[in-house]
Amino acid sequence: MSSALVIDDHPIVLEGCRRVLLDAGFGEVLEAGTALAGFQLYRRAKPELIILDLAIRGAGLAGLSLIKRLRVHDDHTPILVFSMHGDPVIASRALKAGATGFLAKDTGPRTFLEAIEKVRRGQPYIAHDMAVQVALLGSRARAERSDLTARELQTLALLGEGKSYAQIADALGVSYKTVANTCSSLKEKLKVTTLQDLVRKAVLSGAGFEAR
Repeated sequence: MSSALVIDDHPIVLEGCRRVLLDAGFGEVLEAGTALAGFQLYRRAKPELIILDLAIRGAGLAGLSLIKRLRVHDDHTPILVFSMHGDPVIASRALKAGATGFLAKDTGPRTFLEAIEKVRRGQPYIAHDMAVQVALLGSRARAERSDLTARELQTLALLGEGKSYAQIADALGVSYKTVANTCSSLKEKLKVTTLQDLVRKAVLSGAGFEAR
């Protein structure tokens, strides 16, 4: 009997997903309202499909960490992100974390079914318009980083992984001051003024997803 796991903290979303999944032929639909409960259900039930929201119980984008944790244990089970965030940066981060597909919650049931069927076959899914935006972001990011030094590229990559200055210094074997100076140089070259904007650039530096 095929099974699916839906991880979302909105009852109406859980109910809607359940109906669509049952109509799609799934025999069992498991539900979890937190990342921890979802991971525990996954380990116990080993579902054939996982659908999750990135923003669970007000914990920011905790779903990204959950995707990475799931991928440590399992490279194959399809993970479809069903998100209220229509930002291509968020979509890129989800795909980089290991999601098989990304779908915005304002899409209709037919598109939801299409995404489910595609990821069940092991094929990536992202709406064409979103894929174009992600690809454009990736192209722009690659152009922007063309004149960066090796140290700056390493620092940018670690920022994109969510590392702090201290963690970057430890990873690269340099001082905290060196990391701060490198980030100041990156801000100037990438034409941003805040650390938040620099981190966004760091995420975009690895963006890119082929439209299918």
